[in-house]
Amino acid sequence: MVALVTFAFAGKGVEYKVVKNQSKVAWKGTKVTGEHSGVISIADGKLTSDSKNILGGSFTMDMASIVCTDITDAKMNGNLVGHLKSDDFFGTAKYPTSTLVITKVTPTKTKGQYLVNGDLTIKGIKNPVQFPATITHAGNQIKAKANIKVDRTKYDIKYGSGSFFDNLGDKAISNDFDLTVDLVAQRDQVAKK
Repeated sequence: MVALVTFAFAGKGVEYKVVKNQSKVAWKGTKVTGEHSGVISIADGKLTSDSKNILGGSFTMDMASIVCTDITDAKMNGNLVGHLKSDDFFGTAKYPTSTLVITKVTPTKTKGQYLVNGDLTIKGIKNPVQFPATITHAGNQIKAKANIKVDRTKYDIKYGSGSFFDNLGDKAISNDFDLTVDLVAQRDQVAKK
């Protein structure tokens, strides 16, 4: 089980709890012959803010909730999702969650645009990631959108990777996959969830 890291800043920062039913993570994976996409539910999360800037935070994805949204045939869809949950990919029976912990948020020259550094843990393996994000504070809410490119081979997900297997031809699957994160977080004393 992946533990969430709690950020403690001496006297600064207010905690905002992620509103699960308003937040989501979309995924997209590509291969030689096309691509697949879907969503993963957010199990839990929080952001810490000084009301202008994000100071830290984390969120946990429920990997067993992964679904595919682009395959309409029920049997083919079930086969793909079953394969994604298997040990070839995310091994959700053994690793039911994946977590992103924010370690640093740097404002860019463009208002509302930030460069985020964090630690992403998938299948119990932690690696640093860096990605752009759009973050807005509005009243008692923070809205954050980010696009994270993940090299799956760094998390021991090597199935169908041309970096590890020869002669895959049109069966090769890209090492990188995309996560599009859409978070809504509310101040704890106001959040009723």
